[in-house]
Amino acid sequence: MEGLRALSRLARVLDAIKFEHTVFALPFAYIAMALAAGGWPGWWTVGWVTAAMAGARTCAMATNRVVDRWIDARNPRTAGRHLPAGTLRVGELRLLAVAGAALMFVAAGMLNWLCLALAPAALAFLVGYSYTKRFTWASHWILGFTDGIAAAGGWIAVRPALEAPALVLWFALTVWIAGFDLIYACQDVEVDRAQGLHSVPARFGVPAALALARVNHALTALALGLDMAFFNVNGYIAVLVLAAVVAALWL
Repeated sequence: MEGLRALSRLARVLDAIKFEHTVFALPFAYIAMALAAGGWPGWWTVGWVTAAMAGARTCAMATNRVVDRWIDARNPRTAGRHLPAGTLRVGELRLLAVAGAALMFVAAGMLNWLCLALAPAALAFLVGYSYTKRFTWASHWILGFTDGIAAAGGWIAVRPALEAPALVLWFALTVWIAGFDLIYACQDVEVDRAQGLHSVPARFGVPAALALARVNHALTALALGLDMAFFNVNGYIAVLVLAAVVAALWL
């Protein structure tokens, strides 16, 4: 019985942080690794980049759930989440956030000195993003920029320098995620306005948000096309697009 309860609690924790959403950014990290290496980067690099991504995502989502728990409780769409519903404790998710950050730092240290040196800056964005919608409707792009660190990190893991193709991939992931977040935020227009939260749909309306989402996803395609000018990456781009479509349908 104890084992079943532990498994049930683990399932609730994974559901709370939406662990499966890691797949949105992970393909970009893998593509960046492959581009930087000119092929297969090796199991060591792939393994530690995957660990860093999992840790970073866990830290970010656990922090978000803790920071937003009162906002979630006042939103009918999110009131059933685990913290507002009382099925998980705040301390558990705080501990999980610390564990995720620790895993990210360990993985960064196992990759190279630059990954480790930049890890504190990455952590600042991972933790700080959750507060941005309290004061700016640019939070969609701040989220995208934060997720875009995955692409930069994948590149730096192989080559400890931030070069043009990595920056283009970072931009592509920034506008890719921002576009999805603009669409996602359309669900909460009235709630955001009532709570004084900032988002493009709440500030400018749903039609403007959807139009901006289309622009952002067009910019994603343009940025990926630019990276194809640097490298022969048609195969990688195809895998990325497939993974993104599957993720969008599944999640």
